[in-house]
Amino acid sequence: MSKVVTFGEIMLRLATPGYQRFLQSNSLNATFGGGEANVAVSLANYGIDTEFVTRLPQNDIADWCVSELRKYNVGTKEIIRGGERVGIYFLETGAVSRSSKVVYDRANSSIADIKPGMINWHEVLKDADWFHWTGITPALSQGAADACLEAIKVANELGVTVSTDLNYRKNLWKYGKKASEIMPELVAGCDIILGNEEDAEKVFGIKPEGFDAEHTGGEVDAAEFQSVCVQLMNKFPRAKKVIITLRGSINANHNTWGGVLYSNDTLHQSKRYDITHIVDRVGGGDSFMGGLIYGLLTYTTDDQKALDFAVAASCLKHTIYGDFNLVTVSEVENLMKGDGSGRVSR
Repeated sequence: MSKVVTFGEIMLRLATPGYQRFLQSNSLNATFGGGEANVAVSLANYGIDTEFVTRLPQNDIADWCVSELRKYNVGTKEIIRGGERVGIYFLETGAVSRSSKVVYDRANSSIADIKPGMINWHEVLKDADWFHWTGITPALSQGAADACLEAIKVANELGVTVSTDLNYRKNLWKYGKKASEIMPELVAGCDIILGNEEDAEKVFGIKPEGFDAEHTGGEVDAAEFQSVCVQLMNKFPRAKKVIITLRGSINANHNTWGGVLYSNDTLHQSKRYDITHIVDRVGGGDSFMGGLIYGLLTYTTDDQKALDFAVAASCLKHTIYGDFNLVTVSEVENLMKGDGSGRVSR
């Protein structure tokens, strides 16, 4: 069985019930989430051996977090303890023309205070097939960026496949470095690069001509993104595959969703899903990444099928509350075959 290791921050998520605004709500729903943890949960649900690596404090909230991960069969034995706190993010879910809103409270979290040498990456990765990180982790602090680079270098040394989701978050880069200064050295060690229609532009200045991510009107031309994939591969010659997720935002509850995968001079395009009643889109990109890793590990010679699995898995995530994509392989494969009726399964 393949083993996937992911590294990053997991946070306590406090969300207003339903579509209430922060000012209205007198209660908050508590769950956990974070890019790399979300990917690990997806893969564990698909039966992949997963290990999530992070740094958490020694307190009851951190113990609760670890218990949640274990509930979904995610490995937690490589989590190190130390520091003062678990990061928090507050979520207000938007509706129709009102956007969702996220407020972070993650300064000085345990993983933000991590330093190189705290994790024995040779031990963590010795039996791994795949290592995954996102651009959120190096945005937290120089120490987190350095620890991530340590992991990538060891993975490269051991022949472990490395993937990244560029995941640019402008509100996180606050420690005096820009993403464009830190990310190139990290991405240079990656075999698989995932981004959305904005990430490559915001981090590396790479974009398709004439595309405006904020005014898609729900229409995204997949073929426009071949040039982005080619430019990323030219900049990072180690990369074997570049994948772009394509979200067309009609409103907060109605998106179109698809993706492209570029490999061996071939652009694979997925079908486009019309998601008309979104329950929760947070974690949508992570569910795509989890599906993609599963697809590439399972359908080893069929990039199209791997892409189709990723897009279908992520489409289903939009129907599930919380950060985690709690779907099965059979549910994803049924949607791939065209069964999107939502009929009761008896």
